Amino acid sequence: MTKLSINLNKVALLRNQRPMPYPSVLAAAETVIGAGAHGITVHPRPDGRHIRRADVLELARLIGGRQEEGIEFNVEGYPSEDFLDLAEQVKPHQVTLVPDPPEASTSDHGWDCDGQREFLRSCIARLQGAGIRVSLFVDPDAQAVASARDTGTDAVELYTGPYGAAYGGPDEQATLAACRTAGSEARDLGLRLNAGHDLNLDNLGKLCQSLPWLAEVSIGHAFTADALAMGYARAVKSYLDALDHNDN
Repeated sequence: MTKLSINLNKVALLRNQRPMPYPSVLAAAETVIGAGAHGITVHPRPDGRHIRRADVLELARLIGGRQEEGIEFNVEGYPSEDFLDLAEQVKPHQVTLVPDPPEASTSDHGWDCDGQREFLRSCIARLQGAGIRVSLFVDPDAQAVASARDTGTDAVELYTGPYGAAYGGPDEQATLAACRTAGSEARDLGLRLNAGHDLNLDNLGKLCQSLPWLAEVSIGHAFTADALAMGYARAVKSYLDALDHNDN
């Protein structure tokens, strides 16, 4: 079954709008884990506009205390020295490296793995040396996946933004086919395959049907929107049902 990792950035973003301790990122994590989510994803940025360093440390303690449940902690970010130091301190199960500049509002493209191969190799080796699985955020392109393999990464996360934007329109099948081709390349090269960005209850099913070996999806913005209407627990169940349905 494809695992569901809930990205809690938007919970932190709402909390940070006022000098209040709520909504609590830690409480949200406890609730979605209790409802059956397989993992938690966060993306701390240098300006702390949503997830803060303290959140990462608190979540690491929470998940570390529940190892018997198999909950995974995935920390995303650009591999600055501060980010790498934090990852080495926290030792999440997975670090997903993204090429975002500090001012980016969200991740909107994958790595140029050919142009930044030596930089990425160094960062990946450092994280792997700390016992951390590494995933690279890549565009849905077979050559991008092949280039990622040459960095020594353990996994790739397909940027599914183009598919999400095209869903329901004339370009849907072409973007889905691109995801499948890139995902097939990852499988053939022995890379773990993850996916994320602009996935929701409408478009998740087709992606999973096209990529039945997909290990993990990371969903935050759409999940948070659904949770505002449904509540956390029901929203988790809805996403798990979508994943279960597409494994049968």
